[in-house]
Amino acid sequence: GSTLRMIEEARAIRESLAGTFVPLLINDRVDVALASGADGVHVGWDDMPVADARRLLGREAIIGLSIKTREQVESAPLDLLDYVCIGGVFQTSSKDNKEPPVRPDGFAKLAAMVRARAPNLPVGAIAGIDESNAGSVIAAGADGIAVISALSITPDPEDAAKRLRAIVDDGLRVRGAA
Repeated sequence: GSTLRMIEEARAIRESLAGTFVPLLINDRVDVALASGADGVHVGWDDMPVADARRLLGREAIIGLSIKTREQVESAPLDLLDYVCIGGVFQTSSKDNKEPPVRPDGFAKLAAMVRARAPNLPVGAIAGIDESNAGSVIAAGADGIAVISALSITPDPEDAAKRLRAIVDDGLRVRGAA
């Protein structure tokens, strides 16, 4: 959609989140995050560089980065980030991923590399995650999950979100991370 429409929608979402303590992060678009007053942004390697996003949004903004390769882990400016998401873990139709999915075992290896560089940085899993596989990425070491289709194509997104949250919480408890 147009940038104007994205800003208007982000402002409406931000308003609906007021008082909930749920942050609003904008995917890929630092300009939309800045203009809408969002709490932060999630970027990929083809988006605005993290250093520029941090300079524009400030130290208080939440900034996350998608990571998929060993080289990206090694070169990511982890000191400027609030979290990373590793993936695509599974196949997804939400994004055009040229590389094959990393699967939970690849996720675990990349997450270990991130934690070796930044032990306290939250590491999420991204791409193709739903109720059938969310537990496997938490078991592989994810602190959380990022989803699109699991909520956007269901008739009851609120109920789906509650079920996903329960899967994540249960997995973190089993892993001893909760």
